[in-house]
Amino acid sequence: MDQVTTSLAPRLTSLAHGGGCGCKLAPAVLQELLAGLPQAQAFPNLLVGSETADDAAVYRLTDELALVATTDFFTPIVDDPYEFGRIAATNALSDIYAMGGTPILALALLGMPLGKIGTEQVGQILAGGAAVCRAAGIPVAGGHSIDSAEPIYGLVALGTVHPGRVQRNAGARDGDVLILTKGLGVGVFSAALKQERLSPQDYQAMIASMTQLNSVGREVAAVEGVHAMTDVTGFGLLGHLLEMCRGAGLSARMRWQDVPVLPGASALAQAGVGTGAAGRNWASYGAEVRAPGGLPDWQRGLLCDPQTSGGLLIAAAPGVAAAVLDQVRAAGFAQAAVVGTMAAGAGVEVAA
Repeated sequence: MDQVTTSLAPRLTSLAHGGGCGCKLAPAVLQELLAGLPQAQAFPNLLVGSETADDAAVYRLTDELALVATTDFFTPIVDDPYEFGRIAATNALSDIYAMGGTPILALALLGMPLGKIGTEQVGQILAGGAAVCRAAGIPVAGGHSIDSAEPIYGLVALGTVHPGRVQRNAGARDGDVLILTKGLGVGVFSAALKQERLSPQDYQAMIASMTQLNSVGREVAAVEGVHAMTDVTGFGLLGHLLEMCRGAGLSARMRWQDVPVLPGASALAQAGVGTGAAGRNWASYGAEVRAPGGLPDWQRGLLCDPQTSGGLLIAAAPGVAAAVLDQVRAAGFAQAAVVGTMAAGAGVEVAA
């Protein structure tokens, strides 16, 4: 990659208009942009494309082997360059795990504002990403860099999966139990960080959540009775659950009190801390959400909260759901919880 030379060391978040998965295009805008693109029916070995807004593409190489391919990148959500690198890499690899795959290699994507950020900071970003890839057992085998107006970092991630074990976001069945592996609130924490209202304890909780690899996804994918899986990122829990519902032609029912939230995030949300992305998310899909008992603004904000490197959302048959939940918790996801069920109909219903 090209080297960037400057001695300046500004706060990374000060160089970006948004941060993490919160800088994704709003769901409604993305849907409009993709609506006119041709579908890929002419490629029979393309097992998963963009038709259900899934986490990665899957291409069958042989009867026993398929390639999983994805890319993900964003602007800084924290000021520490090493942690920014770790978060971005963890987030990108999550798409491979969400498909039930095993990562095999990554390519780095780097955009840096020349003259505003120094080589030491850039090196720390790359080092953070490389450390996560080493933890995942894969190399960073190359990449590409450009001079950009804002700092951007992420990965192209490649993995493999057996064609018969691909986990799509569209395979949920009526009666399936929904399991979420990480607590919500990363977006709220990132907003509080920018406002200098985030405690050191909550900062550490945010970093720990965003750098926890979703590698348990490849083990969960092998469980008979797990029908669908996706990772919860920039569109928030409601947005990614709605994608699951649309893909399956079903609805989902959930209770707010069952949804795990990172400690400290609820208090900040009730105090009015939140992201612009949460509002854009609700504007995009709020018409598909029913809340018969009412939904306070702060709860709605957390359900729409953009999760940078969020947890997995798993749809499992009732008979295996308890075992899957135990498996996920044993893998280190202490806040994993059952958050709802799939049912006939459309949209999402949220009870108190």
